[in-house]
Amino acid sequence: MATWLACGAALLLVFVQVETRAADFRSIGENAAVLYDAPSARARKLYVIGRSYPVEVIVVVEGWIKIRDAGGELAWIESRALSERRTVMVKTPLADIRQAANDHAPLVFQAEQSVLLDLVELTGTGWARVTHRDGQSGYVKLSQVWGV
Repeated sequence: MATWLACGAALLLVFVQVETRAADFRSIGENAAVLYDAPSARARKLYVIGRSYPVEVIVVVEGWIKIRDAGGELAWIESRALSERRTVMVKTPLADIRQAANDHAPLVFQAEQSVLLDLVELTGTGWARVTHRDGQSGYVKLSQVWGV
């Protein structure tokens, strides 16, 4: 009985660790990258994805990475096509970018759905510091973006 309980506790610990692992996000580093249905250049090409688009890393295999895009689609991409640079994509119709990580802070600008923003830092308080390509920067709620 004690052995079964120990095995059950060990399995529960494994499941909890899997569930709490932090997601690994990167962005497309090339002007455009081809996504495939398998980890091979001979595999079927699915679609092309543009520079700076954020993707979630699911599996890493020699020279290839299985990724998830903002729409939830899974595909394979050559490792060299990804950058360590972090970006986020606005997922709400309009995201408020504020001067501080606070709902009452002055509004710096608003970004429309699908706009890409450079991720500067995560505050640990449900906000991220971001920069728009035109140079404006501020804080956005994590609930308004995808890629973190």
